[in-house]
Amino acid sequence: MRSLKKIELHLHLEGAAPPAFIRALAAEKHQDIGGIFDERGAYAYRDFKEFLRVYEAATSVLTSPRDYARLLAEVLAECAEQGAIHAELFVSPAFCGGADLSAWRDYLAAMQEVAERAEQGGISSRAILTAIRHFGPERARKTAICAAETSGGWVTGFGIGGAEDAGELPDFAWSFDCAREAGLGLTAHAGEWRGPQSVRDALSLGVSRIGHGIRAVEDAALVRDLAERGVTLELCPGSNVALGLVPSWTAHPIARLADAGVRVTVSTDDPPFFHTTLSHEYQRLADAFGWAEAEFRQMNLWAVDAAFCDETTKTRLRKELT
Repeated sequence: MRSLKKIELHLHLEGAAPPAFIRALAAEKHQDIGGIFDERGAYAYRDFKEFLRVYEAATSVLTSPRDYARLLAEVLAECAEQGAIHAELFVSPAFCGGADLSAWRDYLAAMQEVAERAEQGGISSRAILTAIRHFGPERARKTAICAAETSGGWVTGFGIGGAEDAGELPDFAWSFDCAREAGLGLTAHAGEWRGPQSVRDALSLGVSRIGHGIRAVEDAALVRDLAERGVTLELCPGSNVALGLVPSWTAHPIARLADAGVRVTVSTDDPPFFHTTLSHEYQRLADAFGWAEAEFRQMNLWAVDAAFCDETTKTRLRKELT
């Protein structure tokens, strides 16, 4: 599966940090974060709330533009190793200088330099600046301003992640309006932990993509709406299985959604946290549903259509996929 060319639309930069990278960085800085790893050195957590705590503890050692540049280089190299030719990464200015615009510009400059080198090496990438839902609407506004003020180039999207049980998506409408006016693509995590209404709430914000969205399958009318609108779901099956949202790979609704005409794509979310890779996701889906190259090519072409990048890049990606 590694040789199959792939597009990844849903990858959290901080969540893709290899445990060994985080441990090494913590050692350099003499920070003790040993409590977030198990005896094998992997990230350790029991449930989603603890996952968020471990995630933020790991992220706490990333404190400078250089740290983020080193992380991005690691992550893009791993993406390329897994066959990805384009990756869109969720990046949170809240973790990059507290979403202060001046500080964020420094972080962005360091990462953009890495991204440009990686693109010359064969893997393009774009950044989706991401508000953290459980940090609240006011802090989300700061992230939206960072996104609007630095849009263009590597920054092409705006989204929201974090704990789905914190507040309501309409509370973040100002931030999405701000990003839309700046010409950014819009996506939102929804329909992962909460039911179909959360997907409808995301659609009300004007998104063209939804992160996860698996609970939409519970509402036939909503599934039809997603299909008719051409909304793309950024699905991360391994993440859903690891967190217990679905009981097994064969029970995952990705096939039912695709059969209903919904545009589905495959991503890894926070791969080291869920002991997965992009190639592993494809192999498990092939095993579960009998999918082969033709099905995966279609999903990757849908991913290109939905990508928050320019038409020149999309044309190149389509040629590589076909």
